[in-house]
Amino acid sequence: MPKNKNMKETIIAKGTEIAVISGGDTDDYISLTDIAKYKNPEFPADVIKNWLRSRSTIEFLGLWETMNNPNFKLVEFDQFKNESGSNSFVLNPQKWISSTNAVGIRSTSGRYGGTFAHKDIAFEFASWISPEFKLYIIKDYQRLKADENSRLSLGWNLNRTLAKINYRIHTDAIKDVLIPPDVTPQKQNITYANEADLLNVALFGMTAKEWRQANPDAKGNIRDEASLQQLIVLSNMESLNAEFIRQGLSQKERLLRLNASAKQMMRSLLDSSSLERLKQLEPPKE
Repeated sequence: MPKNKNMKETIIAKGTEIAVISGGDTDDYISLTDIAKYKNPEFPADVIKNWLRSRSTIEFLGLWETMNNPNFKLVEFDQFKNESGSNSFVLNPQKWISSTNAVGIRSTSGRYGGTFAHKDIAFEFASWISPEFKLYIIKDYQRLKADENSRLSLGWNLNRTLAKINYRIHTDAIKDVLIPPDVTPQKQNITYANEADLLNVALFGMTAKEWRQANPDAKGNIRDEASLQQLIVLSNMESLNAEFIRQGLSQKERLLRLNASAKQMMRSLLDSSSLERLKQLEPPKE
């Protein structure tokens, strides 16, 4: 299935519930199994296999993979394309995935399994079943994305902004206590970075540099990728560290105290039922 931190959502088209694995971006995966139930509630897998038998379907899937998947196996694809459309040609999602190294379709077995496809492919499948049904799917999918954007802007961005505001309190304490008046701007920046990393180590267990090395493909930094709970804790830690600095505590002592406080605050937030609504505001991640 898609990467960690994705959320399972549901859209409804003409009374049919359809699962969506949402990553908060344009690369969502939609359940082909649920879409197929609109045509055959008892045997949706047969509907998907019949769709895969079509030459036009194979050509579409091959084009999508060629555009989006550098590891797509073109030789195996050509073999399927040549065989497609004949009466003897049979293809299921698992065989397509394993043979061509496809990423546009994902399939898992078991009670809670099913076949999911990138939204581009899912819409094509829905159009094959019923153009009218496809329009209902698109309409509710657009509603889902609008809701996600609303949660993102009202929830996570607010807490990210609060964390940045509290960071001013933190930097003021550093400037007033830890940085002598005659220190060069370059050395001042080193002090600010060291104190920022003190918070990173206390909360995330690593420095910003270590996080970047472990996540080279990430678009943001360690704090951009933080959860809602972590941002709340970070905001409180900045105030705590500012107070510890003004009390004259050593960096080693502050790290120990901040780490203990971070653990306690995370436990409290994760155990708090009153935070359930705030958890739902956290943005999905890739």
